[in-house]
Amino acid sequence: MGAKSHPTLPTTRILLFGFLIALLPSCTSFALRTKHIDSERLNPPHYIVLCEEPIPLESPVVWEKLDREFTIAVWNRPQVILWLKRAQRYFPYIEQKLAEEGLPDDLKYLAVAESALLTTISSSKGASGLWQLMPRTGRYYGLRKNRLLDERLDFEAATDAALTHIKHLRNTFDNWALVLAAYNSGEYHLKREIRKQKVNDYYSLDLPSETERFIFRITAIKIIMENPQRYGYYLAKEQMYQPPDYDTVQVRVHKQFHLTDMASALGTHYRVLKELNPHILGHQLPTGQYRIKVPPGVGERVSKVLRKFEGSGSIGLAEVSNGHYIVKSGDTLSHIARKTGVPITTLKRLNGIEGSLVRAGARLQLTP
Repeated sequence: MGAKSHPTLPTTRILLFGFLIALLPSCTSFALRTKHIDSERLNPPHYIVLCEEPIPLESPVVWEKLDREFTIAVWNRPQVILWLKRAQRYFPYIEQKLAEEGLPDDLKYLAVAESALLTTISSSKGASGLWQLMPRTGRYYGLRKNRLLDERLDFEAATDAALTHIKHLRNTFDNWALVLAAYNSGEYHLKREIRKQKVNDYYSLDLPSETERFIFRITAIKIIMENPQRYGYYLAKEQMYQPPDYDTVQVRVHKQFHLTDMASALGTHYRVLKELNPHILGHQLPTGQYRIKVPPGVGERVSKVLRKFEGSGSIGLAEVSNGHYIVKSGDTLSHIARKTGVPITTLKRLNGIEGSLVRAGARLQLTP
């Protein structure tokens, strides 16, 4: 059998060149279309208002900063698509709360800039949740954080705390640009820079790079999300992420028990309860008073389930009351830590215990 013949190298080059020539008109047409879109549509507007305050785009420096953030955002197509999908899940609640508090609707874009509308995201500096609250800020506004519970991850509770914080900042600073800068860099840091630089205008202050970009990032997000079709984003309604259905129940838990047991008693699954309650960090339902979410239609059964579990086991209602453990004769700190799930160091810190001895009958605080 003879060897199979192959085209010679010059013949191959000629064929390839002809193929590229055939493609040239369509490639040229695509390049022209892309250039047309860039010049006509993929630029920020020359006038924009954020939180009812105009951005001074007549300043070339300000314009360039906005153009930078807009260009980075508008070309990040996967990210923008996810913003738009998640917004359907979270914006209705945020918009309702903003209206109730008399705050600008544009503040919803602050949440996008902070977390991309991810409720469980955390930063390297310790900020967590959709509004990226620091632990100290969260605690100041009533959000608990301990080994078993982080209420910054509760979307509704975190939204209430964030808006209260924003209202405080608005009472402190003269305009919304400074309010947003303070939200990013911290109230006292911004006050110090204003005193040091003797300037009370965000656009004239020399601030850390992250804070200087922050307002422009929020503005770029607003521009794109207010008119996504203009920038080439077309999403059908069925592509949007819908808010989950659930019942919200205020509970007072006197003893810990496993979420699997509660899920089984409610006719659902452990994973469902974890996804509805990301602020519950472990496998156990923590002691104390807080809100939990359960599948729709079973909220009224939660109190009955709690009574059932709290009436059994080694930690009863007589030992735990309103988030406090009642010390019994013979108890040690290590014994109490095992029964309650609260570490010894936390028990000591919360109750001012310096040594290792505890007195029978004492009420030990279990949560901050």
